Amino acid sequence: MAETLRDRTRRAVRAEIADAAVALFAERGFDETTVEDIARAVGMTKRSFFRYFPTKEDAVFAGTEVLVERVVDDLRARPADEPPWECLHQVLRRWQEEIHRSATALAHERLIESTPVLRARLHQKRELWRHAARDVLVERSAGALDDFAADLLANAAVAVLESVAAEWVRTDGRADRGELLDKGFATLRPRFPNATNGTFVGWHHSSGS
Repeated sequence: MAETLRDRTRRAVRAEIADAAVALFAERGFDETTVEDIARAVGMTKRSFFRYFPTKEDAVFAGTEVLVERVVDDLRARPADEPPWECLHQVLRRWQEEIHRSATALAHERLIESTPVLRARLHQKRELWRHAARDVLVERSAGALDDFAADLLANAAVAVLESVAAEWVRTDGRADRGELLDKGFATLRPRFPNATNGTFVGWHHSSGS
């Protein structure tokens, strides 16, 4: 369904609020920043803020639902005969490259890493992605992959993403996110003896780069 002008306007306002919130959290601290502070920074009332986000935590994760939809769409668009682990790898690499180029992503991830309530909320958001990825992997396999195997693959992909994010923050953004993702996916590459239907039989450890 095509996005309406109202949808685009709302998305733009949400992005503006989110940017202001993250900047204030980084400057003052998450707990020390109130919803009133965020609303004032973007020239709106506290009541108006709650029309866009139910909590200040949600402002940090603006766009997550849209991102999940886009990643799922990208997974569905991959070649039908591509093994599921490679499918996950190629789709997620594109998004890692986009994050790496972002001017604000590092500060955003530092904020989450240093704030327990945000780490907990990030876990919830990743669960949404994991379930969506699992379902689309099963769907695109035409029955070759069951829920259990698809869940294992999605969980492993999330583990790679978490390690990539942690290493990127640890190196102060110097490490290349795409290269880290490649290394993680190579290390955890599962065995698919039948590349045509993507039949999954387990993992082998890869020590190569």
